[in-house]
Amino acid sequence: MGIVAKQTSQNILTIGIAFMFGGINTLVFYPAFLSAEAYGLVVFLLATSNLLMPLIGFGIHQTIIRYYSSYQDKKMQQRFMYSVIFLPLLIALLMGGICIAFYHLIVNSLSIQNPIIADYTWVIFVVAVATAYFEVFYAWARVQLQSVLGNVLKEIYPRFFLFLLLIALYFFELSFDQFIITLVIGYFIRLLLMILLANHYYPVRIRLHFPSNIRSILIYSATILLAAFAGSLIIDIDKFMIPQLQEIQQTAFYAIAIFAATLVEVPARAMQQILNPLVATAVNENNPKEVNNLYKKSALNLVVVSGWFFLLVNLNSEALFSLLPDVGYQTATTVVLYISLAKLLTMIFGCGSAIISNSSFYQITLVFSILMALGVTLLNVMWIPLYGIDGAALATLVVIGASILLKMAYLYYKINAHPFSWNMCKTLIIVGILFIVFESFDFTLSPVLQIVLKSALVSVVYLAIVVQLKLSNDLLRLLHRLIR
Repeated sequence: MGIVAKQTSQNILTIGIAFMFGGINTLVFYPAFLSAEAYGLVVFLLATSNLLMPLIGFGIHQTIIRYYSSYQDKKMQQRFMYSVIFLPLLIALLMGGICIAFYHLIVNSLSIQNPIIADYTWVIFVVAVATAYFEVFYAWARVQLQSVLGNVLKEIYPRFFLFLLLIALYFFELSFDQFIITLVIGYFIRLLLMILLANHYYPVRIRLHFPSNIRSILIYSATILLAAFAGSLIIDIDKFMIPQLQEIQQTAFYAIAIFAATLVEVPARAMQQILNPLVATAVNENNPKEVNNLYKKSALNLVVVSGWFFLLVNLNSEALFSLLPDVGYQTATTVVLYISLAKLLTMIFGCGSAIISNSSFYQITLVFSILMALGVTLLNVMWIPLYGIDGAALATLVVIGASILLKMAYLYYKINAHPFSWNMCKTLIIVGILFIVFESFDFTLSPVLQIVLKSALVSVVYLAIVVQLKLSNDLLRLLHRLIR
C-alpha cells in the first residue's frame, strides 16, 4: 500500500484544497452573487452535461485502465493507446449532428417547467465533450501511475476557475451570459492542459493500427459506456429531474446540501485515482491475495476517515445553513443526512467497484447500474412531487444502500472475499454513538463559534479513539509520518 498511501495523501491534499474553493463558491459566492434561480440553472446545466458525458466518452477512460497493463509488449501498448483516443471524437460528431437536427425539440422539452433553461441548452453538449476527453487523457496519465497533477486539474482547477469567475461576476459586473460563456471556455482550457500533461508522461499519437483484441476492447468499452451512463443517472438524475418537477430554485438548495454531504467521500475520491490501476494490475496478474488485501484495507481506511467527515458534516449542517442569505437553504439539512449516509455506505464497499469493473465478469456492472438507474429514476418520479428535495435524497440513499448489499454479495460469490473486519464494525459503532451524543449538544453560541467548537470536540474525541483502539495501522503510520 506504499504508493497508494503516498499518492492518496497527496490526492487528499489536492481534494482538500479543491473543497476549500468549492466551499467558498457553494456556500458564500453562489448564494451572494447569483440568485437562487441562476444558481439552480448552473447546477442543472452541469449536471445534465454529466449525464451526457459517458455517452460521448464511450467508456474509453476505463478501457485504457483495464487493458493497458494487460499488454506485455511495448509495441502492443502503443498500438492500443494510439488507436482508442479517436473513438470519443466519432461519438461526439454523431451526437452533435443529432443535437443540431432536433435542437428545438430538445430545448422545448427541457424548459417546460422553467423557461430560463431554453437559452442555455447548448452548454450541456459542449461541456460534455470537454469533460469526456478530459477523462480520456486523465486515464492516459493514471496508467503511468501519475495521478496527482491530473487530480489537481480534475478537482482544484474547475473550482478555482469558478472562484475567479464569480469574483469577476461581482466586481467587474459580468452579465450572466458572459459568465456562462467564460465557464465553458474554462472547461476547454482544462482539457488542453490535461492533453499537454498526458503527452509529457506518454507521447500522444493518433494512429489507426488496432490491436489484435480490438473486438473485446470495443465490447468492454460499450459495456462500460452503458454502465457509466446508468451511473451518471444515479448521481445526477435528481438535479436533472428537480427542475422538471419543481421550481428551479429548489435545485440550488439541493446542490448546497449535496456539496456538504459529498465531503464524506473525499477519501475515496483521493484513493481511487491510484487504487484503480493497482487493482487492474492485480487482476491482470491473477493475484487474488493482493486483490483481497486491497479490498479489505481500502474499505477499512475509507470508513475510518469518512466516518470522521460524516460526523463533522452532519453535526454542523444546521448551523452552517443558518449563515446563508436565503432561508430556503435551511430546509436542506435532511438532504445532507440522507446523502452522507449513502456516501458512508459506499465507503464500506472499498475498492469493490474497481475489482468488478476490472475483472472478467465486468459485464455485471451494466446490470447493477441499469437496475440502480431505473430504481432511482422511479423513486424520484414518485417521491419528488410528495417530499420535494428530501424525496430525491431519500431515493438516492435507498438505491445506493440496496446496490452496495447486492454488489458485496456478488463479489463474495465470485471471489470469496468481503470488505468487513472487526475494526470496521467498531468504527461504524463509534461513529453512530458519537453522532447521537453530539447531536444532543445545543451550544447557545453564534453559528460560527458553534461550528468551530463542535468540530474541535468531535475531532479530538474521534481521533483519540482511533489511535487508542488502533483501528487502522495504515492510517496510524501515515499520521506518524506527517507528525515527523
